[in-house]
Amino acid sequence: MNAGRPPEMPGASDTMDRRSGRTRRVGLFVTCLVDLFRPTVGFAAVKLLRAAGCTVEVPTVQTCCGQPAYNSGARSQAQAIARQVVAAFEGFDWVVAPSGSCAGMLRRHYPDLLRDDDGWGPRAAAVAARARELMSFLVDVCGVTTVEASFRGIAAYHDSCSSLRDMGVRDQPRELLASVGGLELREVPETEACCGFGGVFSVKYGPISADIASRKVDALASVDPDVVVGGDLGCLMNIAGRMRRDEMGITVRHAAELLADMTEDPGIGAPEEVDVRC
Repeated sequence: MNAGRPPEMPGASDTMDRRSGRTRRVGLFVTCLVDLFRPTVGFAAVKLLRAAGCTVEVPTVQTCCGQPAYNSGARSQAQAIARQVVAAFEGFDWVVAPSGSCAGMLRRHYPDLLRDDDGWGPRAAAVAARARELMSFLVDVCGVTTVEASFRGIAAYHDSCSSLRDMGVRDQPRELLASVGGLELREVPETEACCGFGGVFSVKYGPISADIASRKVDALASVDPDVVVGGDLGCLMNIAGRMRRDEMGITVRHAAELLADMTEDPGIGAPEEVDVRC
């Protein structure tokens, strides 16, 4: 997104929490994948948070959450990244990410990563306590139960491993998606199974990852969806890539895009339309 403050969105002027009368100051942790590959998700997150009564800022100094380094055993590098993230976000009431994976890194792993650092350990723990995944934040903290959006079609929801296991996110996205006008949400067989991405896992163990991905896309396709949605862009890019190679013809989107009524752009991994007119 590359901006200190996001652009104005429809309804963005309402920054007061209509439920408590208090403004929540949210630091949006955009994530690397959203910033580089799907900025629409970031803008959708801003729109949803502002509609829920939050003021939203995007610190320009943020980079990666450090998860690739952490999962690769590069502990000192992950610690350096964690300190940078803590410094960038510790001034906010809440730290919200449109990703259970990145939010889980902040909330579950930062305290352990910096526990032996007397200076940074308490600061990391404080940020971790305020870190949330986007959809769970909207439901559990802001009390949002419905959104003003419409999307006619059948959707299959993918539960990412990190959202489900690290952050306890399962019912919240389903509750919000149930309020999207015209959308029919169908449950998928083996819904808690991994998609095979796993960050660096998909690079180090390509054949295993591909086999897991094939099983996942078959399960998703079995409910005959028009669109596959989820809350983690890494998973969704992996699923979209597999579906495109298998020529399944199913659109893949981040759930925030549907909830924010921002579905004009092509789906994740879809070829962009090119205007060839002279």
